[in-house]
Amino acid sequence: MRTLFKGGSVVSGSGVRRLDLLTEGEKVAALGRNLKEEADRVVDVSGCFLFPGFIDAHTHFDLEVAGTVTADDFASGSRAALRGGTTTVIDFACPDRGESLHSGLARWHGKAEGKTFCDYGFHMTIDDWNESVRNELPDMFARGISSFKMYMTYPAMMLGDRDLYWALKELKRLGGICGVHCENAGVIDGMIAEKKAAGALSPASHPATRPPWLEAEAVARLLRIAQTADCPVVIVHLTNGEALREVQRARRRGQTIYVETCPQYLLLDESLYNSEAFSDAARYVCAPPLREKGEQDVLWKALRQGGIQTVSTDHCSFTLEQKAMGRADFTKIPGGLPGVETRGELLWSYGVARRKISAAQMCRLLSENPARLYGLFPRKGTLQPGGDADIVVYDPSGSRIIRGEDSVSAAGYSPYEGFATSGVIRQVWLRGCLSVEDGTVLEQPPHGRYLVRGKCSL
Repeated sequence: MRTLFKGGSVVSGSGVRRLDLLTEGEKVAALGRNLKEEADRVVDVSGCFLFPGFIDAHTHFDLEVAGTVTADDFASGSRAALRGGTTTVIDFACPDRGESLHSGLARWHGKAEGKTFCDYGFHMTIDDWNESVRNELPDMFARGISSFKMYMTYPAMMLGDRDLYWALKELKRLGGICGVHCENAGVIDGMIAEKKAAGALSPASHPATRPPWLEAEAVARLLRIAQTADCPVVIVHLTNGEALREVQRARRRGQTIYVETCPQYLLLDESLYNSEAFSDAARYVCAPPLREKGEQDVLWKALRQGGIQTVSTDHCSFTLEQKAMGRADFTKIPGGLPGVETRGELLWSYGVARRKISAAQMCRLLSENPARLYGLFPRKGTLQPGGDADIVVYDPSGSRIIRGEDSVSAAGYSPYEGFATSGVIRQVWLRGCLSVEDGTVLEQPPHGRYLVRGKCSL
């Protein structure tokens, strides 16, 4: 099947060009002005922007956590992703402490295989460090996993500084990349104990016990450990200027550091935790928490200047009924927000349309950079001959109001309730197959494929 997209503007990380685009089967076949190639179907995309399919490199589908399981499994989560223009997700395979990496990977394949509507890969979480884990790492690369995740918080998952150092040294030797959740666990636990002793158990205590400087301290400590190990790292879901300044200092020392942030830190702020209605405040509990509004300008500036390389969602969804598990104790609220469904329209509407970033920068943040960072480029992340025909048709003339009741996600609500968009995603094509049209995910069997990834090329 040959499909010709006529009249649109193709977006790349280097700019926007008025080009026609031809796909053949699952691949991009040609680009050019006024293409005269024969096609089985012609799609009029006049006035629209054609982006490479978005990549969300930070999702948590079907994750057992906080005594429950995320609302979105790979079926509902990947359908929500497609609706939002995301044609590839990289989720986290999370072995339990003491479980082998191979066993954890097998479980995640079982969760995803035959149920996922977009293409997908896995990062491997390392929450234990010993010779057995070390010996498994080469086979993870052979199975297409070249990126890993470690935590400096959460007792069941965190590694101490010594093990962080040893793990980073081994990943450096193997050519891998590691994302790290940076918060100071010990001080946070102390502050939580103080709030509980004082009877301050509402969601308002959540941001108070996880202040931005404790994120910045952990970032600084990680970067000194990474300097010692001579290993590049990814700072995931960075939220504030103090943490960003630690990154800037390390870069001036000559270190290679990649930074990710999320839409919630660009568009929402910590005042939302102060609502008197429990459900209105609890729905925003995530870690790190939302920050004060002034941090948003710092993050947008870093996106514009290239200091932050990717915008992922950390999609970790729970229903409001699940959030109510913490009604009497804020530490029992399952932490995480749904976001995979709205990221593209939000970044265009509150970034590109308001001239905070350009369309080319949006392409780099959502498509090209994550493809390069996580070993998928040029198969993903760009619309060039030979690459997968993953296409987001963005119509800047449309608009919609984001409402939870309209969502595909099983969370049942949206953190961005009532946000108005400037433009809409008109169509989403996955490997040449029309998958979303006018906001509706088309009924078809799940045909997402597992992606064997190479090494970082960013």
